[in-house]
Amino acid sequence: MIDYLETNRRRFSGISSLLYIDAKLFVPIVFITFLGLITIYSSSSGDIALVIKQFTRIVIGVVVMIFLAQINPDNLKLFAPVLYFTTILLLILVLLFGVGKSADRWLDLYFIRFQPSELMKIFVPLMLATYYADKPLPPRTKYIFIAIAIVIVPVLLIMRQPDLGTALLIGMSGAIAILLAGMSLKFFIGSSISFAALIPILWMNMHSYQKQRVITFFNPESDPLGSGYHLMQSKIALGSGGFFGKGLLNGTQSKLGFVPEHSTDFIFTAFGEEFGFLGILILMSLYLFIALRGLSISIKATDNFGRILTGTLSLTIFLYVLVNVGMVIGFLPVVGAPLPFMSYGGTSMVTLFATFGIIMSIKSHQRILRK
Repeated sequence: MIDYLETNRRRFSGISSLLYIDAKLFVPIVFITFLGLITIYSSSSGDIALVIKQFTRIVIGVVVMIFLAQINPDNLKLFAPVLYFTTILLLILVLLFGVGKSADRWLDLYFIRFQPSELMKIFVPLMLATYYADKPLPPRTKYIFIAIAIVIVPVLLIMRQPDLGTALLIGMSGAIAILLAGMSLKFFIGSSISFAALIPILWMNMHSYQKQRVITFFNPESDPLGSGYHLMQSKIALGSGGFFGKGLLNGTQSKLGFVPEHSTDFIFTAFGEEFGFLGILILMSLYLFIALRGLSISIKATDNFGRILTGTLSLTIFLYVLVNVGMVIGFLPVVGAPLPFMSYGGTSMVTLFATFGIIMSIKSHQRILRK
């Protein structure tokens, strides 16, 4: 039995090396997507059609990841400006012709419907890494301001959709990239104070439902049957899971409709109810392992482009996890951020796999200091 397992391990290792797939990243990602599929199946009361749609998107995402893993990072650097400015154009088109329910965030091309803002989760870090690739680091002040402009333009366009949650996440990913480039602590503190001073202006330009989410965050019990209802139900569902959870297909809060968006933004709640604290601990450990593996690849990279891009993408994905978890447990306002590789969605799922395809490309094609 041991010989059989060892033979299969070597076979998989050989295939992954041939396809430039990093097994230490790929295996935990596949495990998380599997947990996501069974949670979607359970929370939707066995809607197999929903699971098949999600599985199809996962397959497409894996194909995209494998494809990007084969591309030399020099080519990614070459096409970064084209990808960035093309997506800026798409964001402008969203403002003019976008479709959606509560917000116009999608472009409907009849044969495909996608969310351009999701692409910026990759293209902003890619553009920043490309910009700093041939610059002396730590960067001069003028280079920092140019980088800030690269981040601000898509952030403002996405805020206009309106999609404040995605805009803030992309803004934070840009800040991570600039920090990794070597921004001084003094400049970072000054920028943070300046941003804090702009909060009143941001508040005045927020939509009423966005303001209500912030107010609810500070005091959800003030309106338990209204704006605070969903957050309180989310906490109840998580607490009812206990240590071991209620078991697969035994969740009640999600299936009875008490928890909103139980297959998308609040899928962590549905998972926690059925798998309990132990399941959550395993899930968060997988996310942490993925982030640390990405940072390990970043540290070993020998050029600015690979180091900044890999580090930014790895930290940003983990940031998305923290934001989603913080949102559903009441530590952060509800901003509509999906849980990576778990939440139901098309563009976001493919974008996530593309992100790790780029990380794998950098790991496999660039000369690394040590294995």
